[in-house]
Amino acid sequence: MVIGKVWRVSGPLVIAENMSGSMIYEVVYIGNDALIGEIIGIQGDKAFIQVYEDTSGVSVGEPVEGSGKLLSAELGPGLIGKVFDGLQRPLSELEVLIGPFVKRGVKASSLPKDVKWFFRREKGLEIGSKVGPNDIIGYVEETPIMTHKIMVPHGVSGYLKEVVGDGDYRVDEVIARVESGGKVFNIKMYQEWPIRKSRPYVRRLEPTELLITGTRVLDALFPVAVGGKAAVPGGFGSGKTVLLQTLTKWSRTHINIYVGCGERGNEMADALHSFKKLVDPSSGRPLYEKAIFIANTSNMPVAARETSVFLGATLGEYFRDMGYDVLLVADSTSRWAEAMREISARMEEMPGEEGFPAYLGSRLASFYERSGRVECVGNPSRSGSLTIFGAVSPPGADFSEPVTQNTLRYIGTLISLDVSLANRRHFPSVSWLLSYSLYVDNVSAWWSKFNTSWSELRREFLRLLQKEAELMEIVRLVGPDALPDQDKLILEVSKMIREDFLQQSAYHPIDSYSPPEKTLMMMDIILKYYKKAYDVLLQGVPLVSIKELPIRAKISRMKEVSPNEFSKFYVNIVNEIEESFNNLVKGVVG
Repeated sequence: MVIGKVWRVSGPLVIAENMSGSMIYEVVYIGNDALIGEIIGIQGDKAFIQVYEDTSGVSVGEPVEGSGKLLSAELGPGLIGKVFDGLQRPLSELEVLIGPFVKRGVKASSLPKDVKWFFRREKGLEIGSKVGPNDIIGYVEETPIMTHKIMVPHGVSGYLKEVVGDGDYRVDEVIARVESGGKVFNIKMYQEWPIRKSRPYVRRLEPTELLITGTRVLDALFPVAVGGKAAVPGGFGSGKTVLLQTLTKWSRTHINIYVGCGERGNEMADALHSFKKLVDPSSGRPLYEKAIFIANTSNMPVAARETSVFLGATLGEYFRDMGYDVLLVADSTSRWAEAMREISARMEEMPGEEGFPAYLGSRLASFYERSGRVECVGNPSRSGSLTIFGAVSPPGADFSEPVTQNTLRYIGTLISLDVSLANRRHFPSVSWLLSYSLYVDNVSAWWSKFNTSWSELRREFLRLLQKEAELMEIVRLVGPDALPDQDKLILEVSKMIREDFLQQSAYHPIDSYSPPEKTLMMMDIILKYYKKAYDVLLQGVPLVSIKELPIRAKISRMKEVSPNEFSKFYVNIVNEIEESFNNLVKGVVG
């Protein structure tokens, strides 16, 4: 253990001397208040320390004590439903200890050490059995919808010498002993893992399953595969936070992790309060029983933004290794990049584009590349996934800035938010002209389970929206009257797609979540209307008569129909479309 002293203080950066023997990313404790920091650079006997707490009042000469350990996360029962800061301190417990404001130097255990969990031993596990990393030795029912699988830590393998029976135990009690080469390893219900290091896996698997988000514009037009990675860039007021909170609430995954990285505190508070009221559509249980929150809001220490995103990735990989599908949402990576820029400037490093450090791209890559669908290490054999969504907040909605451009190099789906759509109250304000998905071919087989025509429906929707954009250029020059009726019909149907399908209220009791079955039927209804309208238009029926059909109003209200009743609604409205247009032809042409 190295003990040095403060040589210089520059905001969240502290330089300590007499630190020979320290290692990069070692946790250190600075000053008389033992502030938590992490060594991010070493020159001679001087260590450059990124401090995760307010350094006000720290003076030259105060002690700096090395821990000899890397910054690690505690992984075990007690994570679900909790709110942590970037250092994995439970904020609810800190409130009980010190009040509503986090004080400097305060320490708290990440997992509750005084709570007993009922441990159920894995069937068939006998004394003398050979075990290795990530082998499951037992289970803890952490919540009614989440079973915590107790695994052998990495680095431990050998023969099972002892294992406890079913019963109540604390996370720090020894529940098993493994012997290897005359050495005995004690296994507890929790383990530690460095947050910057990816957890190992056997091999990556192809992402072939759709991540069901319940948001139509994503599921139908710009899908994200389970184990994929996506970016959500958008200017101020474009609805990034609401969209990401919606994804966290409704995505059909086993575990959802929401990281508030440098965002406003009221937005984080809103997410916490809403989760307590909402119910998971898959299980019918409260949503917080499958969620973890990491809060590092804009008024918290700037350097801790980095730990918050890597802590989220580590928690996600831990539950992935159990065989679960995990969603990680980071809002926003731009605030993390701003923290990198500040620390880099204080270290007097050579700046890159727009002042960001030269390693901006590699640091973003180390985060996004921790996503994936993998074959997990350990027995029994299992696969799990970690899907990552990262918000990007480009200044002035300028997508050419470095954070957005570097992010685009690593993601598979771009969900581009348009401020002009948000100003028109079109939410979610996803731009259908700028967004894209590289997972379309991967998930087409999954969609074919519901309807083999999904690819065709998606292609036709995007074609109509693209054609509308082209026609609007003409309309702005010469007005709509100059267009032929076929083009006017495209404008009308594109309006239906925008208002009756793409627009979706995050706060509507029914429309906030649209299952894939309902989404497909809604697409089919709009295109059936378009094809019938186009056919009768060619038969001489004027466009005005088509637009006046009562069926048009019913289609506009279909998003408010409950998913349980939508199959019946679909059959009725398809028949009504056929009947309405047939009667229109008879009345006008006949």
